[in-house]
Amino acid sequence: MHFVPALEEGRLIRRYKRFLADIVTAQGETLCIHCPNTGSMRNCMQEGGRIWFQRSSDPRRKLPATWELAETPQGRIACVNTARANRLVEEALRAGRIEELSGFSGLRREVAYGVEGSRVDFRLDYPVGSAFVEVKSVTLGFAGTSVAAFPDAVTQRGSRHLRELAALARDGIRAVQLYCVNLSGIDAVRPAGEIDPSYAAALRHARAAGVEVLAYAAQLSVDGICLQRRIEVLPD
Repeated sequence: MHFVPALEEGRLIRRYKRFLADIVTAQGETLCIHCPNTGSMRNCMQEGGRIWFQRSSDPRRKLPATWELAETPQGRIACVNTARANRLVEEALRAGRIEELSGFSGLRREVAYGVEGSRVDFRLDYPVGSAFVEVKSVTLGFAGTSVAAFPDAVTQRGSRHLRELAALARDGIRAVQLYCVNLSGIDAVRPAGEIDPSYAAALRHARAAGVEVLAYAAQLSVDGICLQRRIEVLPD
């Protein structure tokens, strides 16, 4: 996935009201831009830190640009635009880069399933059976380790998705939790039980029920992002 138009560099002044960020561009221009992230963005929004944003030429937009990448305190690059995760996964699926999910004959997005009113990110249809794939974007990293964690804030929605996947698995339907690691320099992922113990417990129960848990790390640059290699998912 290439960034078109090209990203521009800036510095973060502050993020506020969840979806807004004030930045200063390399040319000294102060802008209020869209922050496409509902999480805490812990590790991704140090004031004065380098960020990269994409301008829009759409005159209907209220904000002139979207925040895409951030440099973390550890010097890593993180993709803060959570909408990119599903696009990256779909690109990798169609290119056959996620070997565990290759060979499907049909792909559908946002398919309703389960008893709690959820929509799964992808339903993959195979000559025999289907796979339901839920995607989560991982950007939480720590100093001194190449292990990232999810989530970066309490997520009742994430726990619900795991319960829905576990119910499918118990019924003999293939269910997959896929972590899209949008953070450079990462070799493994773990549940962030110190942040959301309920999510960590839900992941344990999902694994015990037969849910497949996968993680793929992205290669990130200011030119583009590519989901590239499988990494380990550690227990909490």
